Amino acid sequence: MKHYSAFAVAREALRYHTGWERAWLSPEPKKKYDVIIVGAGGHGLATAYYLGKNYGIQNVAVIEKGWLGGGNTGRNTTIIRSNYLQDASAAIYEKARSLYEDLSQELNYNIMFSPRGVMMLAQTQHEIRGYQRTAHANALQGVQTEWITPERVKELVPIINIDGPRYPVLGALWQERGGTARHDAVAWGYARACSAMGMDIIQQCEVKGVRSENGRVVGVDTTKGSIDCDKLGMVVAGHSGQLAEMAGFRLPLEAIALQALVSEPIKPCMDVVVMANTVHGYMSQSDKGEMVIGGGTDAFNNYTQRGSFHHIEETVRALVETFPMISRLKMLRQWGGIVDMTGDRSPILSKTPLGGCFINCGWGTGGFKSIPGSGWGMAQLMATGHSPLTEAFTLDRFKEGRFIDESVAAGVAH
Repeated sequence: MKHYSAFAVAREALRYHTGWERAWLSPEPKKKYDVIIVGAGGHGLATAYYLGKNYGIQNVAVIEKGWLGGGNTGRNTTIIRSNYLQDASAAIYEKARSLYEDLSQELNYNIMFSPRGVMMLAQTQHEIRGYQRTAHANALQGVQTEWITPERVKELVPIINIDGPRYPVLGALWQERGGTARHDAVAWGYARACSAMGMDIIQQCEVKGVRSENGRVVGVDTTKGSIDCDKLGMVVAGHSGQLAEMAGFRLPLEAIALQALVSEPIKPCMDVVVMANTVHGYMSQSDKGEMVIGGGTDAFNNYTQRGSFHHIEETVRALVETFPMISRLKMLRQWGGIVDMTGDRSPILSKTPLGGCFINCGWGTGGFKSIPGSGWGMAQLMATGHSPLTEAFTLDRFKEGRFIDESVAAGVAH
């Protein structure tokens, strides 16, 4: 009997039910496109989709060195929230969150968006002041969040221990309309919609060089040959620096691994997302019953996509104090993803020193939640040369000192 991998089964089922062939079969590239997007993750596919939907630019190729959604889009822990302190951050994340709410209907593909609510625990007096400040800022920004008491936290999450010996729960910043979505489905939904518009999604196509003439991009060299374009969008989390060097400029980034793990499946016991910055761990329960657990980035730069024992120990030790019941669970699997980190922990959506070349990177550990807003703003920037959502996130801010500091204000950066 022939055995198939889970990925192969899902792929064939998707083909059968949707008739979607183009994106999976990776057509040979045409000689020239209006736009090439490098990176077939959520951000790249969303950019291509909104270029076609909002601006009628459909002669687009999305090229990917691996497979569709195989990078950070398929490796994250699916948290969606917009309770950021800085105005520019709150604007793009809230745009993304609002687009997520209707994305299944818009794409005619179930992304399994679950507005179950996200709470960020305050476990020190400093965090109380910080989160209350964020709640006031969110009120001015039009983002619906509120400060809730420990008793309300316990009511929403009965399995939590609010009287921990080291870090008792003193309250939380609560965003009722935050939640989760199925990360693979977001990528597949956008890809299916792009394919229906006639765009080419070309997998196993690695960029080897960026060609330019008179200071303007004219195409890329790939493992499937040279492709010409009028505009180029670089959307390759984890490897943005390498691609930028091919185009002749450098980025203020560092690449770091971010790890996560899931437990064995158990009965439903937690229907919200809980983030704890003091102990640095966060947890939610998936539709399959797994407890989805993550923490901070590695302490050193690296390009690994594997987990490591020391991070499991640190993250689980932190969460066991807050959720004693998980001490009895077995780990099902763990993994890692490569994230781009900027100095101010905010992304870069910008024109570049190379004419016609645009960059979308630096989302750090919080890229998934921003996918629709990022794609919307990036498409507007590429099509018109300007976007209100991206104007604060340019490369120029690093030499001008206009930092958008979310390293502490947003709690953890996820």
